[in-house]
Amino acid sequence: MLNVPVYNTAGQKIGDEAIDEVTLGGRVNLRLLKQAAVMYHANQRQGNVATKNRSDVEGSTRKIYRQKGTGRARMGPVRTPVRRGGGMAFGKRPRDFRQAMPKKMRRLARNQAVLAKIESADALIVDGLQLETPKTAPFAKMLAALQADRGCVVATNGLDTNVFKSGRNIPRTEIADVAALNARQILSRRKLVFTRDAFDQFRKLVGTPGGEAE
Repeated sequence: MLNVPVYNTAGQKIGDEAIDEVTLGGRVNLRLLKQAAVMYHANQRQGNVATKNRSDVEGSTRKIYRQKGTGRARMGPVRTPVRRGGGMAFGKRPRDFRQAMPKKMRRLARNQAVLAKIESADALIVDGLQLETPKTAPFAKMLAALQADRGCVVATNGLDTNVFKSGRNIPRTEIADVAALNARQILSRRKLVFTRDAFDQFRKLVGTPGGEAE
């Protein structure tokens, strides 16, 4: 069993929560995490660039003048890439960079990303995070007390509007529903911060076959 430390909003440790590492995959598979990270980054690429090649520009395919006997340099049609207004030699075309990964692999990658954070002491639970109105200052103060102000993912149980609005404009800070967490989000930030309800929900997700999030 692994223990995840529990802190209050003032940064004081008040206990621990246990989680079975077997439900998180048992050990960290670095190749799987690398594959998942590459997939998520590749799926964010936009491949909608397009330039005109020789077949796209307007103009005749007729040779401008004969090959020999004019005293001038050899010249092809007006659409050649060496002439002004001609087409690109190797014009770019729309391209799909998306990569696919089975759902079970995505779930396992997420679980092992959490496992890696727990083993490196970069995962924690914050208890008593209740915001009546969106306020960035107290939220940023809490992150500083938890030593998570240099980059973190804050996982909540469902969409907490006040927490989301309080932390969305803090640099290197992401607010996410625990059911929608993925390996890229977890690995791209220094700390992983669960609310108490979010951690309980996460244990239910990884402990129930077929009930896991993507």
